[in-house]
Amino acid sequence: MSETKTRSVQTQVQRAIDDLVDSGAERGLQVAVYQGGEQIVDAVAGVADPASGRLYASETPVYCYSVCKAAASTLVHMLAERGAFGYETRVAEVWPEFAAHGKERVTVRHVLNHTAGVPGIPLTTTIEDLCDWDKMCSAIAHAELWWEPGTKIGYHAYTFGYIVGEIIRRVTGKPISQLLREELSGPLGVEKELYFGMPRSEHQRLAVLEDAPMPPDFQMPAMPPDLPMFKAAPMSLMPDAAFGNRPDTLAADIPAGGKTSARAIARMYAAILGEVDGVRLLSPDRLREATTKPVSGVDEVFGMPTTWALGYSIGVPGTSPQETQTAFGVGGVGGSFAFGDAATGIAFAMTKNRLASNFNAAAQIIGLVTKRPGRA
Repeated sequence: MSETKTRSVQTQVQRAIDDLVDSGAERGLQVAVYQGGEQIVDAVAGVADPASGRLYASETPVYCYSVCKAAASTLVHMLAERGAFGYETRVAEVWPEFAAHGKERVTVRHVLNHTAGVPGIPLTTTIEDLCDWDKMCSAIAHAELWWEPGTKIGYHAYTFGYIVGEIIRRVTGKPISQLLREELSGPLGVEKELYFGMPRSEHQRLAVLEDAPMPPDFQMPAMPPDLPMFKAAPMSLMPDAAFGNRPDTLAADIPAGGKTSARAIARMYAAILGEVDGVRLLSPDRLREATTKPVSGVDEVFGMPTTWALGYSIGVPGTSPQETQTAFGVGGVGGSFAFGDAATGIAFAMTKNRLASNFNAAAQIIGLVTKRPGRA
């Protein structure tokens, strides 16, 4: 991208996020874009902490929930590339307790593409339980299958992170936060911006989450009580601002989610696509293996169409997966989104601290960066 075009995109993105904050639609946002290993957009707007008036900065991390599933997946691919295990390795080979109740057939591939059939945690689970690694892994190891592994697809909202993290721990002897720091965030120079469990001494740097206000005429749509999502986790654990501002959840390894700046997670995607300051996380062959064999279907847990490759969803907000089938990434509760695009070489991230129920803001900004029309 020419220097003139780069300046133009930076200006357009900055104006768009300033407008979102000025209109009251958003409290604070970050946008980072890399192409060809170079950062071409670094835009920030709004307030990170309304109580103190602290402004957002490029280095401000925020709890982005599932956006950081992509970091967990990338660590798995890095280990697979080194021969620590393969995608067809059965989880029980490295974690024998996981084989209980017929789960001995679940493979690493099934876990990454959300076809493992283990999407649920006990309905008695509390937030304190989520912060207890051994307790959650024990519960998941003793869970029963919802379907035969590989035959259906359904989002493993919480269980994904613990299963991936325990595979990593069993193989390397290290907790996932340590491996993230040593193998990914440290080499990329973003160890102060990308975390699973974040040391309590660093929490004051985070953006503070807030729930988006409900419209005055909002009515919760009626949902049948037997909807599978109600069986996957207790409703008390639905992610919201209170959940994401708690010191215990911020400090704990709950690697189905994480804390990151837009700059850090975009830099990770850039280092998946190519080299960034001498660091490349995955080889071209590994990248193709991880992103070009997606599985699609109706999500067994949430009921909507879904498409997952190995640890990354396919497509971007505002488009169909068919339109953007070379784009791979993960979005999070609240509307943050990050992805890489193997065709264009673009690595994109938008993070924000007001939790919306959609990805409309991300779609709008992605449209500016990729020249695809985004939803207003």
